[in-house]
Amino acid sequence: MARVAVVTSHPLFAQGGHLVIADGLTAALRAAGHDATVIRTPQNRFGRQGAAYLATWLTDVGMAHDGQPIDHVVSFRFPSYAVRHPSHVCWLNHRMREYYDQWPRFTAPLSWRARAKERVRRGVIRATDTYLLTHNVQRVFAQSQTIQHRLERWGGIQSEVLYPPPPPRPYRCDGYGDYLFVASRLSPLKRVGLILEALAHPVAAGVRCVIAGDGAEREPLRARIAVLGLEGRVQLLGGIGDTELVRRLAECRAVCYPPSAEDYGLVTLEAFASGKAVVTCADSGGPAELVRPEVHGLVADPNPPSLAQALRRIMEDAALAERLGAAALARAGELTWDRTIPRLLGG
Repeated sequence: MARVAVVTSHPLFAQGGHLVIADGLTAALRAAGHDATVIRTPQNRFGRQGAAYLATWLTDVGMAHDGQPIDHVVSFRFPSYAVRHPSHVCWLNHRMREYYDQWPRFTAPLSWRARAKERVRRGVIRATDTYLLTHNVQRVFAQSQTIQHRLERWGGIQSEVLYPPPPPRPYRCDGYGDYLFVASRLSPLKRVGLILEALAHPVAAGVRCVIAGDGAEREPLRARIAVLGLEGRVQLLGGIGDTELVRRLAECRAVCYPPSAEDYGLVTLEAFASGKAVVTCADSGGPAELVRPEVHGLVADPNPPSLAQALRRIMEDAALAERLGAAALARAGELTWDRTIPRLLGG
């Protein structure tokens, strides 16, 4: 039996897929006979990231409260990989994307003075990340090829791809119902608005959709539903619990998840584990890696007409949804915690 600290950073009053994966790993470690716990390090707001890195660097993860040593550390995201331990593996979810692939989007609305200030901070954060991921950890795993490519592009950091399994929930398939299901944080990068535009396209006339999740875009999306005349076909549930999530996944026809350059996209594997196909977009990052077109789901171009056509296909052909869902379920069965844990712990 090993004692393992699973370390991830987390902003206050927020939710994220990295926490679901961290909790899933911790539960799987315990089920395998290990002693495991999650440690949440600070993330901090813009301008105070340096303090978060320093606090994480100074966090003592060498010994538990009972005086027994911690054998392994698995860290996830910035700045959690700043913790120091002789057996430290980083299973990277992402670095601070505003200073990497999201830099143009992040700086576009800033004044030239603010942009100059952020450029200095970006240089410091990038240098710190590169040092930590090449000197402070013994091995780096990327949670997707998308993350792996970012590591190579910004820092020349070598990594191995290790896809997270779906979190341990009682997934099931109760058939292939008459609606699409969307489970996502409601933020611009998740592109729920693209789904609405696709549903409003004539090709997708009559297609029903249930959207679960919360976030800054909830009210703008509600207003957009009204403008597009989708009130009778689109339902916004808000945040839902695990039981409701499993039920919706079990009952829907398919899952639609078309984010922009997503790190991983855990809901893709949760849909697979429920025997459901996933409709995504070619530029969606992790989901597009997992969904083999016409095998585990459908991959559309990132525009309303193309996505509308994919949604129409999956909704008017239950046999197609069932065939793709069966292959998706088989794919989910290949990604297990029993295979993942030995790699993370060096077995």
